[in-house]
Amino acid sequence: MDQNHFTTDTLRKKGAHLTFEERVIIQTRLRDKQSYRSIAREIGCCVNTVRNEVKRGKVLCYNGKVERYRAADGQSTYEAHRENCGRKCDAIAKGAFLDYVQKRLQEHHWSLDACFGRALVTGECQRGEMVCTKTLYNYVTLGLLGKIKSIDLPLRVKRKNARKRVRERKKKFGRSIDERDPSVDERQDFGHWECDLVLGSRSKDEVLLTLVERKTRCSLIRKLPNKESASVIAAFRKLKDGMFRGCFSRVFLSITTDNGSEFSSLSELEKLSHTRIYYAHPYCSGDKGTNENHNGLFRQFLPKGKKIQDYPVEHISRVECWANTLPRKILGYKTPEECFREEMLAALTA
Repeated sequence: MDQNHFTTDTLRKKGAHLTFEERVIIQTRLRDKQSYRSIAREIGCCVNTVRNEVKRGKVLCYNGKVERYRAADGQSTYEAHRENCGRKCDAIAKGAFLDYVQKRLQEHHWSLDACFGRALVTGECQRGEMVCTKTLYNYVTLGLLGKIKSIDLPLRVKRKNARKRVRERKKKFGRSIDERDPSVDERQDFGHWECDLVLGSRSKDEVLLTLVERKTRCSLIRKLPNKESASVIAAFRKLKDGMFRGCFSRVFLSITTDNGSEFSSLSELEKLSHTRIYYAHPYCSGDKGTNENHNGLFRQFLPKGKKIQDYPVEHISRVECWANTLPRKILGYKTPEECFREEMLAALTA
């Protein structure tokens, strides 16, 4: 250990910032006309660190005739930069927008993305006054969005990645989804629907028939006395002769459903109209994923284990209205009701 420049005990930590003492060393060695490389070797840092520090701490001396590095100015510049470094939390500065989000979540049960997109589209808030959807989710995690927690966001706590397996159809009530026109998957044409049943606590109790139009995401909910196939076909007959009287075939070009026995008679609609009925693959809920997603939305107001008969028709109608007035990102933050009205007008005037 008789070397004159042994520095084992004074090695700097990689990435550490310069201290004021090291800045004094830089000032002194520059006055002695040493090079940046020799100064960096003495301090134990990269030569670019010394070069950048000299640029940062240079000041004009002798009435502005000479430019020199001063350690005190380099240190003050460093401290000023440190005060402004790092990302700043906008929770306080953008509190008005966060209040808007909390109100929509608590009163209207919107998603965080729906709150962000709708406020931007309608002009209720300017972009500079808002934070993005990802930041809103981070605020929920950090507890900066009032009493709203992750458990209050249904899809955040239950999404799972599952492998898709196509099983052979043993029940054949009608056309397979494989026979459906591939263009339906692109959602460019209006009039292609998906349907399913939402059950209560017991299979013999009242159930809900849910229908969702693939392009506009507009949904219909109808209360049925039971899950028998006769009740299902009767509900569709009622739609045909009531709400969509005279235009059923133009509004319902196709209906995709599962292989449950409750839909075994649904193919009879093909005899009454030009509507085509398609049956999904067994255990492939993704074949009618739009409807499954909406059933998850409806479960916020119709939780599992509760009897459907305990909910009056007015409550079911409010749930349907809420879903159809919920802004959707996929629709450019328009509501399904607005898009459905436009498509209906175009279909009836064509």
